[in-house]
Parts: sequence; C-alpha cells; structure tokens
Amino acid sequence: MLVLVGLLALVVGLVGGFFLARFTMKSYLAKNPPISEEMMKSMMMSMGQKPSQKKLNQMMSQMKAQSQKAQKK
Repeated sequence: MLVLVGLLALVVGLVGGFFLARFTMKSYLAKNPPISEEMMKSMMMSMGQKPSQKKLNQMMSQMKAQSQKAQKK
C-alpha cells in the first residue's frame, strides 16, 4: 500500500511539474522574445542589408504573429 501511494505521488508530481514548467516557459518567452530589434538589425547588417525602421517593424510583427499562431496550437 505504501509503495502504491509513493508511486502515485511520484507520477502526479512529474505530470504537475511538467505542466508547470511548460506554462512558465511559455509565459517567459511571450514576455521576453528570444530575438530583439537590435539583434535583428545587427543580423541584417551582417548580411549586407541596410535595415530601415519600417522593415524592422514588419519583421518583428511577422515574428510576433507567428509566435501567437504557434501558441494557439
């Protein structure tokens, strides 16, 4: 009986920990995107393009739309 309760507690803890970690990571990535405007700007400059603010805004909005679309799945 004691072993059964221990195994049940272990399974519940693992499942609960997984979903808690998943929720935490999703909210962290939503608040702090992995790529910023400055990173995008330096990446474009390294590829030989001169980034305008309009182009940066378009790319950032596309990335935000993609991340929102991925979160809905």
